Amino acid sequence: MAKAGTKDRFSTATRLRLLGEQTAERVYRSQTKRQARRSRLTSRAALLALVLCSLVVALAYPMRQYVSQRAEIDDLRRQQAEHRADVEKLRDEKARWQDDAYAKQRIRDRLHYVMPGETGFTVIDPAAARSRRADQGAAARPWYSNVWESVDKADRADRADRTDSADRAARPR
Repeated sequence: MAKAGTKDRFSTATRLRLLGEQTAERVYRSQTKRQARRSRLTSRAALLALVLCSLVVALAYPMRQYVSQRAEIDDLRRQQAEHRADVEKLRDEKARWQDDAYAKQRIRDRLHYVMPGETGFTVIDPAAARSRRADQGAAARPWYSNVWESVDKADRADRADRTDSADRAARPR
């Protein structure tokens, strides 16, 4: 009989119920452990994130200043090198002007001087001559004609601008 009671105690339904309870306990235990671990990890992560954010905020302005000052220093060094090159050019030019032959040559070129016995020639650019002829046409007319022509030109330009803006406004978008 003992075996029969034991048999009932270890029946399939009983075994399944005991197995389900044990499994439920394991799951519950593992969930609580995970939740405890998660909450501890989350608080650490939050604290770490807070510290990192504080560091970023605290270092952002000094880093920005550092970078801008480095850029300014580089710009000033570049300007200094340019100025030194300009000073060298000016020193060279000053030294050249100290030479009488160079000074005479430059004066002759600029002022179109010729030495006694030389014949001077002036070459005119053909494009410049054409533009001078156009200017002479305006100079040959009375002054009030020139004024009236400039008013007409300005009026035509103003009308063209207005029609262009009206065309743009009338176009569907």
